[in-house]
Amino acid sequence: MNGEFLLDQITPMVITFNEEPNLKRCLDKLTWAKRILVIDSGSTDATLAIARSFPQVVVVHRAFDSFAQQCNFGLTQVATRWVLSMDCDYELSDDLVAELKTLRKSEITAYTVAFVYRMYGRPLRGTLYPPRAALYRVDGAAYRDEGHGHRIVVTGPKGKLAAKIFHDDRKPLSRWLGSQQRYAKQEVDYLQSTPRADLGRVDKLRLMGWPMPIIVFFYALFWKGCLFDGWAGWLYTLQRVAAETLIALEIVDRRVRKNV
Repeated sequence: MNGEFLLDQITPMVITFNEEPNLKRCLDKLTWAKRILVIDSGSTDATLAIARSFPQVVVVHRAFDSFAQQCNFGLTQVATRWVLSMDCDYELSDDLVAELKTLRKSEITAYTVAFVYRMYGRPLRGTLYPPRAALYRVDGAAYRDEGHGHRIVVTGPKGKLAAKIFHDDRKPLSRWLGSQQRYAKQEVDYLQSTPRADLGRVDKLRLMGWPMPIIVFFYALFWKGCLFDGWAGWLYTLQRVAAETLIALEIVDRRVRKNV
């Protein structure tokens, strides 16, 4: 390898739908890119106006069917060798932007990044949000749906970036609750259609229908230290418990209705 810097070969890709509360913070940290790809699925708020206020942004429209299919479509619109996959509630730290500028060509095909979770700008000591492969080569990459989420599949050696991404979703609580109810159904569809042997430990606990809300409450509050983050820590903990409770409710409801 010739040690060529990667920065000019990276296209940030952002999936949007009514992301007015988040998008500007996300795009503000991507202005180093020559081209920013936004895949929008019919936003009716100020999302598109915000996106078009950045000269590097190219907006492509596609009706939403699933996160994986939306991202796979996005990959076909990327002209560079590398893509930086961003949710609208992600914000690159200054340290991560600086780290991206030092990356050189190598055998690595994907880099995982860890997150600092923020609640309305207030950083938490810990999070249940796992590191993810956010920067990867386009060639050979493909997304697959897993429950309500999606996962990138990339072959070849992986690396880790030392700096972090901030996760800070500022959409209204009412929208968050509506989304979680939809996600719970999708998550249970996935859990019940996947062979048990292929599920991880957490998903097997979810299938039991009751332990996870209790486990998550104590794990987030005490093990992850959210108790010491004030009301922001309580908000995060209660959100995680609510999300797991909706999944548990969906599982138990299906079991009860099945026996009627």
